[in-house]
Amino acid sequence: MNKSPTTKLRDLGAFGLSGFTSAAVLFAVAQLASVFFATASAPLVAMGSVFIDLTPPWLKDLAIATFGTNDKLALFISLGIVAAIAAVAVGVLATRSFPVAAGIIVVLAAAIGSAVLSRPATGPVDLTPIILGAVFSVLTLRWLITLAARARSLDPDPGPAPGASRRNFLLGTTLALVGAAVATGVGKSLATVRNVADSARSALGLPAAKVLATPPPVGAQVEVAGISKFITPNKDFYRIDTALSVPRIDPSEWSLRVHGMVEKEFTMSFNELLGEDLVETYLTLTCVSNPVGGQLVGNAKWLGYPLRRLLERAVPLEGADMVLSTSIDGFSASTPLEVLTDERMALLAVGMNGEPLPLEHGFPVRMVVPGLYGYVSATKWVVDLEVTRFADKAAYWTTRGWAEQGPIKLSSRVDVPRSFASVPAGKVVMGGTAWAQTKGISAVQVQIDEGEWKDAELGAEASLDTWRQWRYVWENGESGNHTVSVRAIDGHGEIQTSEKADPVPNGSSGWQRVQFSVE
Repeated sequence: MNKSPTTKLRDLGAFGLSGFTSAAVLFAVAQLASVFFATASAPLVAMGSVFIDLTPPWLKDLAIATFGTNDKLALFISLGIVAAIAAVAVGVLATRSFPVAAGIIVVLAAAIGSAVLSRPATGPVDLTPIILGAVFSVLTLRWLITLAARARSLDPDPGPAPGASRRNFLLGTTLALVGAAVATGVGKSLATVRNVADSARSALGLPAAKVLATPPPVGAQVEVAGISKFITPNKDFYRIDTALSVPRIDPSEWSLRVHGMVEKEFTMSFNELLGEDLVETYLTLTCVSNPVGGQLVGNAKWLGYPLRRLLERAVPLEGADMVLSTSIDGFSASTPLEVLTDERMALLAVGMNGEPLPLEHGFPVRMVVPGLYGYVSATKWVVDLEVTRFADKAAYWTTRGWAEQGPIKLSSRVDVPRSFASVPAGKVVMGGTAWAQTKGISAVQVQIDEGEWKDAELGAEASLDTWRQWRYVWENGESGNHTVSVRAIDGHGEIQTSEKADPVPNGSSGWQRVQFSVE
């Protein structure tokens, strides 16, 4: 008896749903079990981390340009879609050969296991979650495939009536999916309860700084509706890093190893770091992936220990010219030794805007360095500093096509008006920010349409290491479509270049031009 196309399609759908459900069980069980092991033992985290490691610079830049700080969410969604399609295919394949389908699950689990073991903070025991997930997945697939087969009109041993068999299949599928959802929810709840880092952060009282930061002067915040805040709130501070899941570090177990081309290697604990003479400073950080006019820049008050004092204790040897800083998740950054030993306020930071570092911004300890893009300086969750040479070692992004050293380029941005905004005719108030860490901003100029460059009013300067806000009033804004361009001049008299450059390999450049209309 030949089946109708509708029946064939229904049968394929049932087997495909069986494969999808078995995959959901795999990831849910592994996610739940991963709570008791390293963060990278979770399948999607391990897979995503490996994908990021293998991502070419152009694709990373495209992802950040497209999704901004939602790039990690976009990656998780993409991985989930790919996994779902593969799972459906495995379920359909099981109609011909369950052993082959089960073998594919085992092979995929082995590949995920390899991804888990490739992470710096994992070991063989961290394979437990994916092993458990694979076992439950295969058992679920066997169970649902059997129920689906009984519901087929040509099953040689149909058992109950076809209608009852289909109900049993749907009930089994529903139970498996609900179980996967419950396991995922329980895993998230347990992860919250077991998050020692979050609990320790909440209970941590930071010591007072021995050197307090000078408060921003009156007028540092320019009064323009819609302009960025001079001090970026922690919740709004951009986050760009390679960690798909924020590392959970118990500060009581944290330590920093300082070694390499030094006379005195040593290890420092978190309590020892808090016992040092900490200082405060206001500092603007910028991501090398920030496009012209982009939002991947922020300004905060940081509390930490000067890295130059830490390196003075280690006594770097002659010939050393770089410090390779490494995060607990394996990320590394190459920072010129001279930048960390001169008088700029490069810090081993423990506080941000008056509170302990947020987990996603490096708790318990990270680096912040004036004048350099984050990819060569701002290592989060830092656990290792190796004094070495650029000729001997290469950092994470350097091996992926980015420049070896990354001084921040003189830049400016229009915050108001927004692109394609419509504003009332008459007095048009504009505003934005400009930055040139370690040099400061001496002037900002704006150009309406193709007219002359006009000096903007500058906000008060807090320090050479922070951005500076600006304001310009176009007194007689005429109706119609217009553009405003902006450029900055640093404290040494250098004018921001109009030459356009993409973020790869050492940061974007060019003047931002915003289109708007006056009504």
